[in-house]
Amino acid sequence: MSKQENRVALITGAAGGVGAAAARELVNSGWRLVLTDLHSEHLAEVAQDFEDGVAVSMRLDITDPSSCDAAAACALENFGRLDALVNSAGISQPANSFTQPAADWAKMIEVQLSGAYFIAQSCGRVMAENNGGSIVFIGSTNAEAAFPRRAAYCSAKAGVAMLTKVLAIEWAEQNIRVNSIGPAYVETPMTLRNIDSGNISREAVEKRIPLGRLAKPEDVSNAVSFLLSERSSFITGQTLYVDGGWLAYGYF
Repeated sequence: MSKQENRVALITGAAGGVGAAAARELVNSGWRLVLTDLHSEHLAEVAQDFEDGVAVSMRLDITDPSSCDAAAACALENFGRLDALVNSAGISQPANSFTQPAADWAKMIEVQLSGAYFIAQSCGRVMAENNGGSIVFIGSTNAEAAFPRRAAYCSAKAGVAMLTKVLAIEWAEQNIRVNSIGPAYVETPMTLRNIDSGNISREAVEKRIPLGRLAKPEDVSNAVSFLLSERSSFITGQTLYVDGGWLAYGYF
């Protein structure tokens, strides 16, 4: 039996994209899961190929601390433990920085940054009482790379990168590791919607990435699996960029 079998992970944003890919990857490695999403009606599609008893699902609003507490409690009620959190919940809303409404700015920060903090708090408290665990935030290359019309998004993701470092050093005594993954553009429904609406040029993005393609959700979920495994037991406070060379590329 591998060390990952029978461990329990809570995944946010699990109804599609990176969250759903992470769920499939972890199930294949023997994990049991609490699948959460604001759009809970789509979670059944993710879990339909899983064996009975492997996963439970529930609606989660990560901007609501009480909802986050309920999700962490769900892991204990169903599986008796919680070993990991994968936070992939997020939104994308490009906007002109002259005209972006205050409410839209606030929502982006609330979901991407405050939500990450609230769900980490809820899960971290449970982990601290049960010999520790591992937290992985899905961040972005936008933590370091500035894009036009993404002021709120870039600011939030930069905040997640620093949150990763702070929690990692603060919670190390509780044996909780905290890392993040910074993908470039990932071929998810959210990205494809932005391509279709003209917010993103697929041709320009693929030309900009040295490896010449968008990331697949599985590229990111493979990194998630690594950061949750014993193979990364001495890694904490880091952002692993899964970006096809995006940040390294400075030539033009």
